Amino acid sequence: MRYFSELSYKGTNYHGWQKQLNANSVQQEIEQAFSTILNTQIEVVGCGRTDTGVHASQYFMHFDFGGKWPEGFLGRVNKFLPKDIAVRSVYEVDENAHARFDAKRRSYEYHLVFEKTPFETETAWHYYLAKKMDVDKLNEAASLLLAYNEFFPFCKTNHDAKTMRCDLSRCEWVLGKKNKRLVFHISANRFLRGMVRLVVGMCVNVATGKLGIQKVREAMDKQAMLEKSWSVPAEGLFLSEVKY
Repeated sequence: MRYFSELSYKGTNYHGWQKQLNANSVQQEIEQAFSTILNTQIEVVGCGRTDTGVHASQYFMHFDFGGKWPEGFLGRVNKFLPKDIAVRSVYEVDENAHARFDAKRRSYEYHLVFEKTPFETETAWHYYLAKKMDVDKLNEAASLLLAYNEFFPFCKTNHDAKTMRCDLSRCEWVLGKKNKRLVFHISANRFLRGMVRLVVGMCVNVATGKLGIQKVREAMDKQAMLEKSWSVPAEGLFLSEVKY
């Protein structure tokens, strides 16, 4: 039988979602916990790959299991897992359902705070110029991208993508939490490697006068690298929603 599971995690202590030989990952922790509680080897397939230090407030995975479910599975597996990973639900799906390939839309949030706070050092980015940034300028840069469907300027160089095409449906900045932070929202059918952090960096550079909006337009028209390319820190980034 095939099952989907919804979970969330704080990525600070992990080298991303995907299993690696010499580094701890969220996938490794999940497989170890599920295999222990279900008393059989479990391999899971995630809805996507998050980079080192990136979080997920909503994440889905699938796995196959043919045995009998132990009583109180959710409570037991969450007790076994580290405190920064939480499994919300497990439910049966069609045998051909796929957590990655069946996802129709993914959404990310990037949290940028105006003031340094010791309670959010791992889940938001404090930028010293944040208070001075013009939200209209940020949104001018963000909304420009909605006119395009190829995003070579916002893909890390060491990628394995076969196409640069992404269909964006949302790309905007909003003020949040008593106007003490900015939250960037972006949704698309797929994302390129490192794309969201590069987009955020571009918007910040435009809003602080380090990059002209015309330069962004030219790079997008030519599908060429930006003169000033900036991948902002990972701690502010969350995979926030996955739609099937």
